[in-house]
Amino acid sequence: MEFPAYLATMPMHAITEIHGEPGLLARFRLEVDAFDEPARERLSAALDLAAELHREDRRVREPYLNHLLRVAIRMMHHYQVRDVDVIVAGLLHDAVEDHPAELAGPDTAGDPTPAALAALAARFGPRVARLVGAVTNPVYDPGRDRHVQYREHVAASLDREPWARVIKVSDFTDNGVGVIHTVGPKVARSAAKYRPLVPVFRDLIARPDTPLSAPVKRHIFAQLDLAEERFSAILDQPN
Repeated sequence: MEFPAYLATMPMHAITEIHGEPGLLARFRLEVDAFDEPARERLSAALDLAAELHREDRRVREPYLNHLLRVAIRMMHHYQVRDVDVIVAGLLHDAVEDHPAELAGPDTAGDPTPAALAALAARFGPRVARLVGAVTNPVYDPGRDRHVQYREHVAASLDREPWARVIKVSDFTDNGVGVIHTVGPKVARSAAKYRPLVPVFRDLIARPDTPLSAPVKRHIFAQLDLAEERFSAILDQPN
C-alpha cells in the first residue's frame, strides 16, 4: 500500500481514519527507523506479541492494535521518548490486564497476573514487566465505585513510577482527547470515567521527577486542556 510522503506529519487519528491499521504500522516504522538495530528488533518483537495477543480485540470501530500503536507513536514523536523499555511497555501496556492467561501459559493455577508479568520479564526484562505492572488495573472491590477505585489506583501506582506516568498519559490522551472518535453510549461513559483524571495527570506530569522536557510537558498540558474541553462538551451541554 502506498502512503503519502507527509504521513509522518499527519495526526494519528487522521491516519487511523484514512489509512487504518496499515497506515499506523507504516507511521510506527518511520519512528522506529531512528533507533539502532538492537532497539528496532526489540520494538518489532513487542509489536508482534501485542498483535498476537490482541488479534481478536476491537475498540468500537477499529482493531485494538491501533490504540497500542498510537500510544507508542505518541511517546516517540510527541514526547521524544528514546527509552526502548518504555516504548516496549507502551506497546504491551494492556497485555497483562487483557490477556494474562495467554501470557502465563496453560499450566498456571490461580491468578495468572504474576505469571504473566514474569513471562514479560523473561522476554523483555524486569523493567518492562514493572512498568506494565504499574499501568495494569487491579481486581476491583465490587462493593465500591469502580471509577473511584480506578482513579485511586492510577494516582498510587504512578506516584512510584515516573516512566509509567509517561505511558499512562499517552494512553489517557488516546482515550480522552480521542473520545470524540468513539460512537454510541461509550462516549458519555468514557467522558465520565476519564474527566476526574485530568487534574491527577496534570499534577503527575508537573512533578520534577517526571522524565520529560519542559516543551513536552507543555504539549501534554495542552492535550489535557483539550480533553477537558471535550469532556465538558459531552457532559455539560444540554441535549
